Amino acid sequence: MGPLAITPGDPNGIGPEVVQRALIARVEAGHPVNAVVYGDAGAMARAVSEFGGPALEVVQPPASEPVEVGAIRMAVEACRSGRCAAMVTGPIHKARLMQQGFTHPGHTDFLGELCGVERPVMAFVGGRVRVVLVTVHLPLAQVPQAVTTERVLHTIEAADRALKQQLGLTSPRLAVCGLNPHAGDDGVLGQEEVTQIAPAVAEARRRGIRCEGPISAEAAFCDAVSGKNDMVVAMYHDQGLAPLKALDFGRTVNWTLGLPIIRTSVDHGTAYDIAWSGQASPSSMLAAIELAESLLQRP
Repeated sequence: MGPLAITPGDPNGIGPEVVQRALIARVEAGHPVNAVVYGDAGAMARAVSEFGGPALEVVQPPASEPVEVGAIRMAVEACRSGRCAAMVTGPIHKARLMQQGFTHPGHTDFLGELCGVERPVMAFVGGRVRVVLVTVHLPLAQVPQAVTTERVLHTIEAADRALKQQLGLTSPRLAVCGLNPHAGDDGVLGQEEVTQIAPAVAEARRRGIRCEGPISAEAAFCDAVSGKNDMVVAMYHDQGLAPLKALDFGRTVNWTLGLPIIRTSVDHGTAYDIAWSGQASPSSMLAAIELAESLLQRP
């Protein structure tokens, strides 16, 4: 099996630190990581100097674009060519990159462009609940028109396929949230459940996928915590991530579905305010590395 391609992300954030400390934790547990780092060589050298641990090979991207963007580009190419086996990413600062000409709202869309995939899907696994998002980085006012039957069905199918083929669940159960409070209360609190979400659930069930909905988000997450479903299909970013992070922050892994490569990532941001202070927990980076390695071991 080839090495992992690790991108620490923003060199001024906590990415280099959590990468190095995750590597230290793996070595201490008797599981050294076979990996190549794509990113800022100076930041990784500083991380080794300040925190110790192994010094991995670091590939410095060219200076033609922000270092974290070039690192993602190079890591994807390494995975697609077979030089690396999977990709693990640290946090980037989207607003700062967009000020420098980056045109994507985050990793997921950029990875889709690099891999030739129109609509990759963002999911989170590793804690007590699993979540997949129908819409991701959109202003809340734009979410209702983006929640279409086709988009909901695409997300349900991507989640079902990944849970079966990559996590090995034979018959996963999906809980599909409504968009509005109380899943619309039969149209009293909104029509999206009736006109868009319910038809997607019905078609998914016709295709043999075990799913129920639309149901209220609170019911979906209560059922997930008690083990009554295997993944919650959330309609928008905070509907899915607010409860997930309240339950499992630092343990969950951002997992991109629908790509021709394996990509996992941390569930946190750059945290400039604590960078290089030793306060940042490497737990999510460690979990992302472990999930990538686990997915590679499946046939």
